[in-house]
Amino acid sequence: MRQSLTADDILPLVAQLSPTERLRLFRLIQAAGNDAEAYRLSRPAQNEFSSDEDLLSWDGDGWENVT
Repeated sequence: MRQSLTADDILPLVAQLSPTERLRLFRLIQAAGNDAEAYRLSRPAQNEFSSDEDLLSWDGDGWENVT
């Protein structure tokens, strides 16, 4: 089975492209559409949306002196 490339594998290759080739790559990526299907198919990581902090606690900080 073929191993998937990671961003760390791809970025050095993109860095070697000429400006014209980078523009062509960018246009090909745009034509491919968005990542909605990939996000729909893959589950979020366990810690992707988690936090140990109270999510609303930051909202009240600093408003004590506002009148």
